[in-house]
Amino acid sequence: MIIQILPLGQVVATPGAIEALKLAGQTPHEFLNRHLSGDWGELCDEDRRLNDEAVQNGSRVLSVYTLNTGRKIWVITEADRSSTCVLLPEDY
Repeated sequence: MIIQILPLGQVVATPGAIEALKLAGQTPHEFLNRHLSGDWGELCDEDRRLNDEAVQNGSRVLSVYTLNTGRKIWVITEADRSSTCVLLPEDY
């Protein structure tokens, strides 16, 4: 059971992220589930703290994960919680 602490809004992904996920044999769902439950992935302690605060104060939330292929993938939920984007760092 996943405990949701963060509304995702409309979920979108960049073409680069979709291709990277496909090459890794992974789906966006595993990373979205981690993100919405407060598992921010590979962030430093300061950025984790900022994300925890952002959940409460309505700021943007960023998670960073590594695919099976070693590529990084980001998940960003906008401050107004209207959308969440799965993207590669170079797509930003």
